[in-house]
Amino acid sequence: MSILQVRHSTIYRYRRTVAIGAHRLMLRPRDSHDLRLISADLTCAPPATLTWSHDVFGNSLTHATFSEPADTLSITSRIVVEQCAPQWPVFAIAAFALHYPFTYSPDERTDLGALLIPHYPDPEGRLKAWAQAFVLGDRTDTLSLLKDLNTGLSGWISYRARDDERTQAPMETLARGWGTCRDFAVLFVEAARMLGFGARIISGYLYNPNATLAGMQGAGSTHAWAEIYLPGAGWITFDPTNRALGSANLIRIAVARTIEQTSPVSGSFGGAADDFIGLYVAVSVTP
Repeated sequence: MSILQVRHSTIYRYRRTVAIGAHRLMLRPRDSHDLRLISADLTCAPPATLTWSHDVFGNSLTHATFSEPADTLSITSRIVVEQCAPQWPVFAIAAFALHYPFTYSPDERTDLGALLIPHYPDPEGRLKAWAQAFVLGDRTDTLSLLKDLNTGLSGWISYRARDDERTQAPMETLARGWGTCRDFAVLFVEAARMLGFGARIISGYLYNPNATLAGMQGAGSTHAWAEIYLPGAGWITFDPTNRALGSANLIRIAVARTIEQTSPVSGSFGGAADDFIGLYVAVSVTP
C-alpha cells in the first residue's frame, strides 16, 4: 500500500488577452478496491466556476467556465490517493473463458457493446492478421495469449516520446516502429478487439520512484494503458509500454472507448489563431 500525491499543472499562454472558453477537465480518480481517493483540490487562474458530472463511462468530469479574459490560463490539480493494487495479481477467470476462443454471455456482449468493436478501419486485414499471429493454436490459454500480446508489442515497436498530442493509428505505429504510451495502448486495445475481446483505454499517472519504466519523467508522469474484460476476473490491467500486468504502478483517472475521450484538459479560447503561444504541462507523483 502507498499513499501518493499527484500534482498536475497545465498552463496555456497567449500573445494578448483573450476570452477563455469553457473547459472540460478529467483530473479526479474514482474510488475502487485498489485505489482510494483521500483528497482532491483544483485551482484555476483566472478564477473559474466549477461544476461536476459523470460521463457515460462513469468518469468524474469537472466543467470550468471563466468570466475574465486573460493572457495566461493555469489549471492545477492536486490529489492524494491510497494505491493498494497487488504487485502480483491473481485473476479468478471463469472456467469457460480460461481458453481462447470463448464466447461472452449475451448480457456481457450487450453491456460491452462498442468496447468489442475495432475503432480504426482495417480494409486489408493487416492489423487483424498481425493480432492473430499471437494465437498459438485452436485452443490457447486466454491469459497467456493476452500476456504475449502485451509483451510482444515491444518486439515490433519501441518507446519514443513525442511532443505533439496526436495519437497514431495502429497501422501507423506498426509501420513507424515506434510510439508513445498512448500509441502502445491504442494498438494493444485495437488488436485485442480484433481477437474478439472487450477492451478499453485507460489514462492516468505512472509512478515509479526509481524512474526505470518507459514513459517516466522523474518519479511520475501522465500515462495511458489498457484493460481487457474477462468473465469472472472482470477488467484486467495491461500496460504494453512497460510489458506489465496489473495496476500496482498506475493511478487510474479516466476509462473510455477511445483515447480521445480521456483528455485530461480540453477547451477553447476566443481570439486569433496565432494568439496561442504554447502549452506547458508538469506532473509530479510523490510519496
